[in-house]
Amino acid sequence: MADTTHSSTSIIHRLPPEAVNRIAAGEVVERPAAAAKELIENALDAGARNILIRIEAGGLKRILIEDDGKGMSVDDLPIAIERHATSKLSPDADGRVDLLNIHTLGFRGEALPSIGSVSRMAILSRAAGDADCHELRVEGGQVAGPLPAAWTGRGTHGTRIDVRDLFYATPARLKFMKSERAETMALTDAVKRLAMAHPDVGFRLESEGRKLLDYAAEPGDMESARLARLGAIMGREFRDNAIAIDADREGVRVTGFAGLPTLNRGNAQHQYLFVNDRPVKDRLLNGVIRAAYQDFLARDRHPMAALFITLDPEYVDVNVHPAKTEVRFRDPANVRGLMIGALRHSLAQAGHRASTEVSAAALGKIQTGQAGGRRAPTPLLQSTAGRHVSDGYGANRPPQDQINAYLDATNMPPPSYLREGAAPAFDGISEHVSAKAEYVSPERDIPAQALPLGAARAQLHETYIIAQTRDGIAIIDQHAAHERLVYEQMKAQMARDGVKRQALLIPEIVELTEDEADRVLARADELMELGLEVEAFGKGCICVRATPNLFGEMDIAGLIKDLADDFAEYDAGLALKERFEDVMGNMACRGSVRAGRRLNVDEMNALLRQMEATPHSGQCNHGRPTYVELKLSDIERLFGRR
Repeated sequence: MADTTHSSTSIIHRLPPEAVNRIAAGEVVERPAAAAKELIENALDAGARNILIRIEAGGLKRILIEDDGKGMSVDDLPIAIERHATSKLSPDADGRVDLLNIHTLGFRGEALPSIGSVSRMAILSRAAGDADCHELRVEGGQVAGPLPAAWTGRGTHGTRIDVRDLFYATPARLKFMKSERAETMALTDAVKRLAMAHPDVGFRLESEGRKLLDYAAEPGDMESARLARLGAIMGREFRDNAIAIDADREGVRVTGFAGLPTLNRGNAQHQYLFVNDRPVKDRLLNGVIRAAYQDFLARDRHPMAALFITLDPEYVDVNVHPAKTEVRFRDPANVRGLMIGALRHSLAQAGHRASTEVSAAALGKIQTGQAGGRRAPTPLLQSTAGRHVSDGYGANRPPQDQINAYLDATNMPPPSYLREGAAPAFDGISEHVSAKAEYVSPERDIPAQALPLGAARAQLHETYIIAQTRDGIAIIDQHAAHERLVYEQMKAQMARDGVKRQALLIPEIVELTEDEADRVLARADELMELGLEVEAFGKGCICVRATPNLFGEMDIAGLIKDLADDFAEYDAGLALKERFEDVMGNMACRGSVRAGRRLNVDEMNALLRQMEATPHSGQCNHGRPTYVELKLSDIERLFGRR
């Protein structure tokens, strides 16, 4: 029988529990924000309705989390700090634990032992219905207690966890921490994300005695509560300019809110994603948001959004990483397809709305005149601008059949966008230099109740159209507006007639890595539908036989290499379509009515009518607004009449 005793020369050793926990802490608690997130998630899983967070020195010196959840008994306290001990998973009769059906935020049982191994931690807790309170202390992995203690919480029960001197037991980790300000910002962001997902829970964050966040629990149904919480976190401008998202497919549901295209930012930091109320970060899902807005925003602009994906826990794996910020879907294509469809549908339903911030910002920049050497008061309409223009003219526009009936009755020609074979630009636009403004006689009035953008009154500087609406004026950027009209017309034509291909006289061979070539060839059928004919040509090479006619002369090798990269990073079915949109957007820009060209009255009114009949006409292809609407009441306030 073989000798099973360990040799004195053995090089494999069992690590002590303290070392194991410190190693785990490197993944679970890489910074104070991660520790706070884990503790807040425990509070939410315990049913807390109010959560208080206090920090010092960005969380490195102290993190205190107090909740009014169900609390822990004296028997639970010592078990709670054991590695992989949790109340959220229970073995079945055969001793098996279902890791694919997780309904809680935490489940690994690593947070408390990991935090306790690298800090000085005190846990004070009283379970609901218990008269006694107990405290347990852990310092560098060494446990003391539990011992009886006085309950100091604000409610009758709950848990209070006080973490001091984070990473004192692993001083090398402190060298990798950022500044206190950066750590405070990261921790604040973590609290905000959890607060977004749980609007029915109150959150308060204090730093060095100073209040950073204070969100009361929002009443009402989930949609209204969520919008109110998002407004408190993302700002009033998002609340006033958000469109609701709600769609489901094959057991997956996407809800939340997304900002109008004219409300955009220079980075994607204002995009928040949640899966079963768990904050996640996913580049593919962020890519889907980008694709949904590709018709409306330039590549360097990003929309604001907060989207919540709900599905059976069995169809999503949250056990990808100890930090639980990454997830893996069983059917990612279904999730991505649902998201992009829901976003595009809601954007289409928004009609012609433009961000209220467009008009509010314009009014805020107006400086009133001065009289008698004294500056006149400047009420900048902060309280009224958003209220009056919050819905844009698209929200209250009459039905399209009513507009069409009026156009028929007045024998006005239908918009060129709706006519077969219409040219991208207006026909017959005069080339001569105009006066600074062209007057439109009142006899040309068109009933405002049927025409949301009203009737053209003047053209200023051969660039802007002034129209009188039912209760104010609209200022239209003629180039930006017509750019959108031409773009939508080109899209409709491509959808109707398909993508025409141009065969190459000499096929082009593109050299790639084997993986890149495989990614491109796997989508050969889809690329063919979009006018790009590719086939294999030896190991790691692609033969391109035809390209989309719309592209004209192009860098074929560069396109194929870029597509291979896009297929690896983003949804493969979207990459080439995005390039089509870019090309068409540039063509629409070149083929549109330019600034500095004079339009006559009929042309100006025709442009307004086309805008009313065209989807997404509230912004050009680069995300800039095509019009600004000022209400009469706002103008009267500028002159002190209100």
